[in-house]
Amino acid sequence: MELNSVLLTAGGSIGFFKLVNCGVSKLPIPETACRNAWKWRNICTSFTHSLLTGIWAVLCFFVHPQMAEDLIGTHSVFSHTLVSVSIGYFIYDFLDMVLNQKMIQSWELLFHHTVVISCFGITVLTGRYVGFAVVALLVEINSVFLHLRQILRMANLAEGDLYRINSMVNLGTYVVFRINTLAWMTRWLVLNRDNIPLFSYTAGSVGLAIMTAMNIVLFYRLLRSDFLKSSTPTPMDCKESRGQGEGKKET
Repeated sequence: MELNSVLLTAGGSIGFFKLVNCGVSKLPIPETACRNAWKWRNICTSFTHSLLTGIWAVLCFFVHPQMAEDLIGTHSVFSHTLVSVSIGYFIYDFLDMVLNQKMIQSWELLFHHTVVISCFGITVLTGRYVGFAVVALLVEINSVFLHLRQILRMANLAEGDLYRINSMVNLGTYVVFRINTLAWMTRWLVLNRDNIPLFSYTAGSVGLAIMTAMNIVLFYRLLRSDFLKSSTPTPMDCKESRGQGEGKKET
């Protein structure tokens, strides 16, 4: 994809997620979430991104399996577009938090988004490591359940069977699609260091180190909140619900 196409795709993505956010604002909001309507809209928008890109990332390897054999130079327009769309989302979410939330409440996620945008930006501009970026987006599969967890908590549904089932699925997918994915990416980066320029290798190593640290902390918060004690909401839920990926995001 040319630079103009990348900018158009990322810009269109920003507009799309803004429309999603506006659409959520038109829907009924649980009474318990009304005191923080912005957060409700933001989480629902993040949930939409995770659902879209998680499925999309899997499809990228299904429709173009050759990419799994060469994560550096082989990719399709379909996978390149996915990374550009995700850049647009992270830019949108970054601006949404800057405009609507105090820095002290969101600095971790702002830092996370900055790292992701930088790494993904290198990918789409150089046309290299697209497959590696798509692997990183597999963490969004877990982010679906991570965001659903917070939606249920905000809707005051943290005591029901649905929440307990989601908590178990969330923890399982966290191990598979976050911890295992980050570990595999780190191993791949080390094994292929001779094929990667120093700048890209350094950026990837620093990015993975940051994501790993953030996800270890988030994993502990989830265990403590959902399995090591009662489900009573804690002050940390505001941060843990977004994830890195996050999924959380993530990446």
